[in-house]
Amino acid sequence: MKFKLPRQVLTKELIKVLSREMRKQKITLHNPSKNTLKQIAEGSKVIEKSGLPEHLVRKKLPHNLGHGIFLKLDAKPLLQGDVIAPYAGVVSLEPKNRPDDAAYAFEPLTDIHLKKEEQPLFDKTSTYHPRRLYSLKVDALKKGNFTRFINHSAKPNVVAVLLKIPSSNRYDLAAAPIEVVYFAKKTIHPGEQLLVSYEDGEKSYWSVFKIKPFPMTPKTFTLNSMFHFLRLPG
Repeated sequence: MKFKLPRQVLTKELIKVLSREMRKQKITLHNPSKNTLKQIAEGSKVIEKSGLPEHLVRKKLPHNLGHGIFLKLDAKPLLQGDVIAPYAGVVSLEPKNRPDDAAYAFEPLTDIHLKKEEQPLFDKTSTYHPRRLYSLKVDALKKGNFTRFINHSAKPNVVAVLLKIPSSNRYDLAAAPIEVVYFAKKTIHPGEQLLVSYEDGEKSYWSVFKIKPFPMTPKTFTLNSMFHFLRLPG
């Protein structure tokens, strides 16, 4: 698989800005459990090596819906709270007023102020203004991992959670003041598609791909030995 970025990559300069702005906004993220850190570390190694965990498969969907990620038929169910993977992509700080129709982007933190000496590091095209607000953007369009193929649903079985990865951990995970990690929201059974809810909903999500809004659920398309379609749109 082309997309093998295990996690987002943050520079020291960006970590400094994010940590400061989170303190200013009084945003506190709890450290994940040892088990969660272990799952993130183990999953990241698998992504870096092969791109897709053995228990998952990517399949092309009909009706120009792109690809989807499914739990293999011979896999064990994914239980509520299991780590799916970190959401990874190109990390940047973007002005909030800049038009954005990115299909594969998360904004884990907004309303960020930059100091005058910081702006050249993150926004070379704009003149400095102390009141300009920025958003942290993680965009998997050109670089990321298999999570970019997890489609939208108003009835998801996957949830995106913001975590803080501490600098001191036994799994050698790079520290992150804020990171998007996908978890199983409920039990995911073999053959089901993994789906997550994007805040803007179906109309916004599918319109980026120039697709009519599609009310997909984990059982709309279900794998069997021949990738059987349980339900087709009417």
